[in-house]
Amino acid sequence: MSEYRIQGATGEWEVIIGLEVHAQITTQSKLFSGAATEFGAEPNTQVSLVDAAMPGMLPVPNRECIRQAVRTGMAINAEIHKWSRFDRKNYFYADLPQGYQISQLYHPIVGEGQIEVSLDEKKPDAPGKTIGIERIHVEQDAGKLMHDQHPTMSYVDLNRSGVALMEIVSRPDMRSPLEAAAYVRKLRSILRYVGSCDGNMEQGSMRADVNVSVRKPGGELGTRTETKNVNSMRFIAQVIEYEAQRQVDVIEGGGAIVQETRLFDPDKGETRSMRSKEDAHDYRYFPDPDLLPVELDEAFLEECRQSLPELPDAKRARYEGELGLTAYNAAVLTAEVDTAQRFEALLVSTATAIGKPEAKIATQAANWILSVAPGVIKSLGEDANLEHNSPAANAAILAMVDKGSVSGSQAKQVYEILLKTGREPSEIAETEGLQQTSDTGAIEAVIADILANNEDKVAQYKGGKDKLFGFFVGQTMKAMQGKANPQIVNELLKKVLG
Repeated sequence: MSEYRIQGATGEWEVIIGLEVHAQITTQSKLFSGAATEFGAEPNTQVSLVDAAMPGMLPVPNRECIRQAVRTGMAINAEIHKWSRFDRKNYFYADLPQGYQISQLYHPIVGEGQIEVSLDEKKPDAPGKTIGIERIHVEQDAGKLMHDQHPTMSYVDLNRSGVALMEIVSRPDMRSPLEAAAYVRKLRSILRYVGSCDGNMEQGSMRADVNVSVRKPGGELGTRTETKNVNSMRFIAQVIEYEAQRQVDVIEGGGAIVQETRLFDPDKGETRSMRSKEDAHDYRYFPDPDLLPVELDEAFLEECRQSLPELPDAKRARYEGELGLTAYNAAVLTAEVDTAQRFEALLVSTATAIGKPEAKIATQAANWILSVAPGVIKSLGEDANLEHNSPAANAAILAMVDKGSVSGSQAKQVYEILLKTGREPSEIAETEGLQQTSDTGAIEAVIADILANNEDKVAQYKGGKDKLFGFFVGQTMKAMQGKANPQIVNELLKKVLG
């Protein structure tokens, strides 16, 4: 794969990319209060006295938030710090009532880790890249300002104020929009497997601050800019492309890049300056006097370790090694935890229904999950009732295919009716005339008639025109209205024709 470069008037420029991903921790309540975290609630209905910074209200750490951060760190093979501390980051935002954010800077709960990413989705077994993680720290989110509700004033919604975030800070190891998107995609997959974040970027529960700088290949690092709160992988790529080109144009025009915070305008596809980028001393960090340090014992860490599920890389290797799936199918099935769960549920149900080991029917189940079922569901649109789409019902259809009682095309028809009506697959096949015949006597009788009516073609076939075999198969299937078992048709024709 060729290196990503920005072409300027003075030659090529290399792009250096680092990402700070903010992931909302999956919990019922906020980081330091008991207020709910449900998305979409009416403004200011999920705000406790702590969130509103009422005098005398003290924060109490949410144990589950700490647990989920630790589990996430373990999932990326990161160093877990048994001792960590919360700091106050002082600045004024109208949507942060305290006037400071409780975060972790000097002593984060998770240290260095790494993520392996694939750079070619169509060739997942091709060489990938390791992206370093500098740290994961826990902090509280701010609220939300709304400027379009009134012509002369702004409103504030504090529902998000105090919601627990993990800030996952990468090293500046990425060199292209492709690598950045692959990193976010893999990180999102891991978070969803672990269950520490739902990864819903549209709702803002996962978003990235995109740090970009440019340099001549192999040269000194340039000054970086940070584009805040980018909430889709497509937008992340657009930010990198636009910002890298902008910086090159500024430098080659005789200007200098200013370290600053920028915002992305998705409608125009461009970034714009928001404020100069502060350094740590500008925020006047100091240990939060209302919170004791977080100290983790070995029993807590072991519980976190034991609670981790099989992660995507390990699952993919198992699918290839134990189930015999192709690298591509294994990668697609494991990319999203929901897909992997549907596949494994179908695999168990089908193996039970057919009475074969999972490895013997894994390819059939994978094809159903990745190709057949999505195609039928898409074609039905709103007519597809997914409440009927149970693993047991799908397995019953695959069992009929394996037995030879329905063909592949008939299986699709049975599945369509199942999704519309919820009827039993076996009853659908029987009453709708969708059963395939494996009656060798009936098939032999049809074959005999076809050969008798096509003696010239039989002679040509026996004279060496092997391609005519397909003609005899087609005529047999046509005569039996597509209901003959193709495998038996082929076997009987080969036996008769010699």
